[in-house]
Amino acid sequence: MHADFAAFDFIIQPGWNNSPPEHWQSHWQQLLAAQRVGNHEWFAPQLHDWLQALEAAVAAASKPVIVIAHSLGCATVAHYAARHGKRLAGALLVAPADVERASAPAQLQPFAPLPDGPLPFPSLVVASDNDPFSLPLRSVRMATRWHSRLYWLPRAGHINVASGHQRWEQGLDYLHELIAEIRAAAPQAASA
Repeated sequence: MHADFAAFDFIIQPGWNNSPPEHWQSHWQQLLAAQRVGNHEWFAPQLHDWLQALEAAVAAASKPVIVIAHSLGCATVAHYAARHGKRLAGALLVAPADVERASAPAQLQPFAPLPDGPLPFPSLVVASDNDPFSLPLRSVRMATRWHSRLYWLPRAGHINVASGHQRWEQGLDYLHELIAEIRAAAPQAASA
């Protein structure tokens, strides 16, 4: 494991229907010795259940926590941050699903509306300009709302297995960037 990663506990927060074994989140779970959130219901998600499962994963951590979220998992992190934000060191938010869009499936309705306001920890959003679950303007709005640095992957779909993102080693560069932001923010937090 890279030295940058040793100071943190990583939590994998998948989206709707979980992430299959070939998904980059599953590969990263092994690479980072990360804990995957254990939601009771992946196919008919309930916000309360998902928040409890994320809280259980955070409570089990022994080091500062970085959540690596995908799709609906990003909305979960936003809701969690509104309730327990100071418990996280940072979040990598990949292909956030727009749960507020008119065409959002009924299963995602419990996650709307998203909380307003910035996340109280460093965060990066990685979005695609042709994500079928979030138009570019909506991805910009979420990143702006969360005060997250936004990175674009051109023509990358939903940044999942269907769009060719299995191991997604390039994504680890964003994780390194996030860790650098967390370390840069740490002295400011200590002096506040």
